[in-house]
Amino acid sequence: MNKTLQWLLAAAAVMLLLPLLFRFFLPPKAGMAGMLLLYLFIEPLFALFIGIFAGREMKKNWYLPPAAAVLSVLGSWLIFEMGESAFLLYAGGYLVLGVIAMLVTFALGNRKQPQ
Repeated sequence: MNKTLQWLLAAAAVMLLLPLLFRFFLPPKAGMAGMLLLYLFIEPLFALFIGIFAGREMKKNWYLPPAAAVLSVLGSWLIFEMGESAFLLYAGGYLVLGVIAMLVTFALGNRKQPQ
């Protein structure tokens, strides 16, 4: 299995499966804390990592940050109200983080080393 497919599966696990697990297997008070942890720490950190990976081969993996953002919206809509616009803001933030990480990684990888 190639690395790109592994990252897509990891994105599906983090953005789709993890919210479902938090919702159904944590008690209500812990579930709220888990969701805050998920939306404010885990998913943004994952967006950064997937952006860094995508920036190493940007021509081949440019679609990974947008795919992670879309999966995040879908995962949120599965456990909360479908069409809730607040989750679009979160996904937009994840998209921005992922794209910036991808562009910075790409720029740093392509700069010439002094001789």
